[in-house]
Amino acid sequence: MRPALRLDNQLCFRLYTASRLITQVYHPFLSDIGLTYPQYLVMMVLWEQDAQPVNDIAKRLYLETNTVTPLLKRMEAEGYVKRSRGTADGRQVIVSLTDKGRAQEQQAASVPECVGAAVACDSLTPETVPALFATLDDVIATLAGSGR
Repeated sequence: MRPALRLDNQLCFRLYTASRLITQVYHPFLSDIGLTYPQYLVMMVLWEQDAQPVNDIAKRLYLETNTVTPLLKRMEAEGYVKRSRGTADGRQVIVSLTDKGRAQEQQAASVPECVGAAVACDSLTPETVPALFATLDDVIATLAGSGR
């Protein structure tokens, strides 16, 4: 067997597995506050800056608008956000937090700390996290810039 084809030599497998497992860690904390992981990501974008166009939310999450739109429709039905037409451009859909959505921020305040404690290990410490973030940001920027 060629070494390049060994599963243990694949960066993609490590990233996929880490992503899947960390999403599992988030599940009970988010379930307690009534959010799914994708909804939590959208909420974080809106907690940073409310009233954003769908396109901007999708871009921030590195997703296509046709992926984000059904998620936003479900979130609107659950009362977390409201969608409205832009005033400057009627084709643009603006997503805003409702009072219920704003209240979720307080409920979610402990989630990062809980998840951090759950994933703490010898090689992932407060001192090593910035370097890991920088490496992952570089990978993301490279892949996003490649148009793939």
